[in-house]
Amino acid sequence: MTTNRRELVSLIEQGAMAPEQVAKAVSVAGLHPAPHAWAALLDRLLLWLGGLALAFAVLFFVAYHWVAMGHWLRFGLVQAALLVAIGAAVWWPASRRVVQVALTAAFVLLGVLLALVGQVYQTGADPWQLFFAWALLGLPWVWAARFSPLWLVWLGVGNLAIWLHASVWGWGVNGRFLAGESGLWGLWAANVAAQAVWEWGAQRRGWPGRWAIRTLALGSGLPITLLMMSWVAGFTFGVTPSALLYPVWLAALYGVYRWWRLDLFMLAGGCVSVIAVLTLCMARMVMWEGQGDPGGLLIVAVTVFALGAAAVAWLKRLQREAIQ
Repeated sequence: MTTNRRELVSLIEQGAMAPEQVAKAVSVAGLHPAPHAWAALLDRLLLWLGGLALAFAVLFFVAYHWVAMGHWLRFGLVQAALLVAIGAAVWWPASRRVVQVALTAAFVLLGVLLALVGQVYQTGADPWQLFFAWALLGLPWVWAARFSPLWLVWLGVGNLAIWLHASVWGWGVNGRFLAGESGLWGLWAANVAAQAVWEWGAQRRGWPGRWAIRTLALGSGLPITLLMMSWVAGFTFGVTPSALLYPVWLAALYGVYRWWRLDLFMLAGGCVSVIAVLTLCMARMVMWEGQGDPGGLLIVAVTVFALGAAAVAWLKRLQREAIQ
């Protein structure tokens, strides 16, 4: 669905509007924010900056006065700030924005409290357990906030736990399954699942945050692209999970965001991934296996230019189709 801004830009590009009428059209379309909109923006900005500043101030205060403060004082200060944040969310339930700010600050303070526990009581636990516990214990607050940026922060904490766990233990029996690449596979699987759930919620439940879905697409596209590039850069080609799943991922990306729901950002990301993989293939053939042919770099450069131009032309054609 096109916005007023896109429709106006399309009319200007097609010459359907005289230049002297552009300013009036922009005013009628409401593209310039009104004074009350600026006031609302400043109100939200100051509320968020104040809430997050207070939460991080507790962290920096404890860290700076670490030697002078005893264990009980450290825990008491962080727990008191956590109770204040939860109390603010409970006390002002009618203000959705205050609830979101308070629960976001509480989620941050929960991580500070868990880090404090790990620092004071050295148990020798692996770092991934801290982030796993953070994500697990903070899930009810994230669910109650119903705030897209906080969900992304929660997913980021979960991604970090997955990556740290894979770097220590791997996956499967004795960490042998997908050894060496288990972290990337874990990130890809988690972000693909989160993207699918969020896309379903956006279509069936009206969940907001198209930008969040696109962020998750970056979180799934980057690992699978790196896995495929690792396969290309290997000494011998063979049948691997990345070689099998990468084409499936590309086909699903094209089918969903070309025919089911047109999204140029997603398709552009797929094009970038394909260009990166094909460029590495070309570099391996003409530069590595070609024993350093001087013309290899020129061939790679021409390949990148041609693929980029083809991708831009295709995306612009899709954009014109969407506008029409």
